[in-house]
Amino acid sequence: MTLPVDPAAIDPADVGEEQVVLAMDHEAAIEYVREVCVDAGFGIPVEFSPSELLNEKVDADRDPYYVLGACNPAMADRALDGSEGRIGALFPCNMVVWEEGPGRQRVYHVSIMRIARLVGLAPDDETWADIVADTGEFVDAAFSRLRDSEHAID
Repeated sequence: MTLPVDPAAIDPADVGEEQVVLAMDHEAAIEYVREVCVDAGFGIPVEFSPSELLNEKVDADRDPYYVLGACNPAMADRALDGSEGRIGALFPCNMVVWEEGPGRQRVYHVSIMRIARLVGLAPDDETWADIVADTGEFVDAAFSRLRDSEHAID
């Protein structure tokens, strides 16, 4: 299978990549990121720990890794309409928290709205550009707060 784009040629900004490292323990970081996301306008309808699941099911011995599925219902509704329903395959917008070491948690996010446009699940038009911009404001608010917090170290 030939990929339609060269992944090495994709700038992290093209997919809305955001990340920050927080100096706190894993559980505290999850709670803090959840609070920041809610304050920025997201709800968290889905969350789970892939590390717990994999450690239990296949004895993976993974370090703590947690996914917070963030969603703003009004944005999700617009995105479903604008993508003829296809964006739902990427829902929700995930904020991932993984432990890099004791007291060191990386928070990571990529924009499903940008990725959907990049891979052809959403149109490259003005309506979708507005959705990308509007969802980006929620993400920017969350990551600004995370980066400006006393816990940020990178």
